[in-house]
Amino acid sequence: MMFDMKGLRRAATALALLAGVTGTMAQAAPTPSVPPAVSAALRCAPGGPCAAKIPVKVVIVTMFEVGQDTGDAPGEFQFWRERRKLDVRIPFPQSHHDLYYNPQSQILGMVTGMGSIRSATATLALGLDQRFDLSHAYWLVAGIAGVDPHQATIGSAVWAHYLVDGDLAHEIDAREIPADWKSGYFALHSNGPGDKRPQQADEGEMFALNPKLADWAYGLTKDIKLADSAELASARAPYAGMAPAQSPPKVMTGDNLAAMTFWHGAKMTDWAHDWVDFWTAGKGVFVTSAMEETGTFQSIDYLARIGRADRNRVMVLRGASNFTMPPPGEAPAEYLLKENQNYSGMRASLEALYTVGSKVVDTLLADWPRYAKAPPQ
Repeated sequence: MMFDMKGLRRAATALALLAGVTGTMAQAAPTPSVPPAVSAALRCAPGGPCAAKIPVKVVIVTMFEVGQDTGDAPGEFQFWRERRKLDVRIPFPQSHHDLYYNPQSQILGMVTGMGSIRSATATLALGLDQRFDLSHAYWLVAGIAGVDPHQATIGSAVWAHYLVDGDLAHEIDAREIPADWKSGYFALHSNGPGDKRPQQADEGEMFALNPKLADWAYGLTKDIKLADSAELASARAPYAGMAPAQSPPKVMTGDNLAAMTFWHGAKMTDWAHDWVDFWTAGKGVFVTSAMEETGTFQSIDYLARIGRADRNRVMVLRGASNFTMPPPGEAPAEYLLKENQNYSGMRASLEALYTVGSKVVDTLLADWPRYAKAPPQ
């Protein structure tokens, strides 16, 4: 996993405490008028029985916000909240952060909290909440990520086909691994990192997204020109010999590794490639590193079994905020600690997520009678 928001959140947390704002309850906004059915659902107790339903066309799944939801330095949620006018606050005490909704567009925004545990429980809690009709909803996971400089550059937006979990494993401390082992981290039920016998990903080790939907989203957005800047160019310049890292940001495809540990370095990046290759049987290519996707999708998969969600309507878009390894000549520990204070592609990746994700959302909403029936082909 390639980003740790603690450094970015310290100042915002201090300001929030001074203002008397808790981390659980987001900043309240004036509640606009809502349709009668939505008003009726809002009167239901969170998690309780509810005959009325809030219709949802798109769920925007973000993982963190660095301070307030509006008006300060943005995290993953802020642009969606402000620009999509998600002004109806819906109490959601059974999870990390209240929900926000636009009755006109029927977009619902959520902040799951960081890590697969919070993302899984938040998603499951939403899916089981009887106030919402999610039967036709599309789920867009939109968050920042680390990116392999051999594959892409910061500021890019990356659509995934495969989600691979990096936590279910055996591990031996690096100081004690056998001399002929490439790493001390290897799959459960295997006989070491050299054991390449195929395994079934039946314990949540890997999930395949709807390939037609992923291809459609990429095809729709691949020609979007993403913003570049002198700051991005300066940050990528040291990656000599890595053409993808030194190129301007772009929209692309690439697979996601989700792990709760913030890892960094060339050797760990090699491991990530091997891990994604192993669990996808060579079909996937590691590009982005994050924390939450496998937890989010596992919950949606469970919800689909009882008709509360559609696993074929899930899209994962990650914006590259930082590299998974340092440039040549720099030590991983020093570079990691430096990046933790200010991710070089943070703002650019958030803008890319909103720009690219909005194209997909707008297209779905513009032809909703068609896409409500079935996902794009």
